[in-house]
Amino acid sequence: MLAAKNLPLTSPLSTLSKISDDFSLSFKNFIPVTKGSRNNKITCLSSSSQSIIAPEMDTQSTPAQTRVKILSEALPFIQKFRGKTIVVKYGGAAMKSEALQASVIADIVLLSCVGLRIVFVHGGGPEINQWLGKLSIKPNFLNGLRVTDASTMEIVSMVLVGKVNKHLVALINKAGATAVGLSGIDGRLLTARPSPNAVQLGFVGDIASVDPSIILPLVDNNHIPVIASVAADATGQPYNINADTAAGELAAALGAEKLILLTDVAGILEDRDDPGSLVKEVDIKGVKKMMEDRKIAGGMIPKVNCCVRSLAQGVRTASIIDGRLEHSLLLEILTDKGAGTMITGKNNRPTKVSTFTDWVSLSRVYPCRVYLDMVPLGQLQPGWACAAKEASHRPLDRDGPIAT
Repeated sequence: MLAAKNLPLTSPLSTLSKISDDFSLSFKNFIPVTKGSRNNKITCLSSSSQSIIAPEMDTQSTPAQTRVKILSEALPFIQKFRGKTIVVKYGGAAMKSEALQASVIADIVLLSCVGLRIVFVHGGGPEINQWLGKLSIKPNFLNGLRVTDASTMEIVSMVLVGKVNKHLVALINKAGATAVGLSGIDGRLLTARPSPNAVQLGFVGDIASVDPSIILPLVDNNHIPVIASVAADATGQPYNINADTAAGELAAALGAEKLILLTDVAGILEDRDDPGSLVKEVDIKGVKKMMEDRKIAGGMIPKVNCCVRSLAQGVRTASIIDGRLEHSLLLEILTDKGAGTMITGKNNRPTKVSTFTDWVSLSRVYPCRVYLDMVPLGQLQPGWACAAKEASHRPLDRDGPIAT
């Protein structure tokens, strides 16, 4: 298994080559043998397989040929996503296991090396619980959210910002990329407001606005922002922010191509009692129907709502993937099979701006996406482009519900 400490500090090509070796070995039991859409069933070969092979690959291929084959098949996906912003929320099992952590770091470095603009958002529940235990403070939760009094908030800030964040930055830097650690407080990246359930939850906050201007120069220069999900309100009071929520709102503010949530489950299941009923792809309408039919319940509901909200604000796709699977990020981005459930915003984005009034209305919901899509296509008349660009970089108001 590839350890973070062994990742090369040399060229992007060397990094890509080394990780592809590990990618081959890690997925010898997860081999797609059918072609076509993401919805195709994935068949796994037995554990007797010696290496990962593509559907038509000669089983006698040497390790070097196998590696080259994998890299060549990843090329269309690299070309598709090169220069695009991908927001990844890191947490769950992938945070607890050193092997999975090394896998995620390797994936992040590879994706950055081949030109993807990665924004890495993290929580740190297990670490927080560990430090609360050392101080004899019992963790309390309400509807999956941590009840956060003043003393707990102090520990949350210290652990997420001072420990977990800097540890992840060090791992990514050591692996050969350049990471910069931030929290939502830095540069007013995230402005918080009290949760509607503040009496019960304490210092658990919602996101009032996002100002991504502090991280835009970082991603423009191929650095990786690593963001702890702590934010402050207008008075400077810090709040504990759900990391999924933080990632979703950042993705919307950045006009991201893709939002990815690493979780402890395979994705969205058609039948919650059948692990084999994974839904590979669904649109907003379909996932809402699943919630109405109560096929989606429990802790999956806030994750799905986070994805739907980000899509409603212009993010292209949002995926809930299995963080227990090594190199799940590479499977999700560099293959057509994915590693979980992809929710799409089909028919949910504007395609033409014909009047300034149209632009004003659309920019309230799709501020970054209006600018990123309409300006290159010449669909904004002279003089509107400057206004669109300013809108895409000002704090984005989240006070009202998003109509989807």
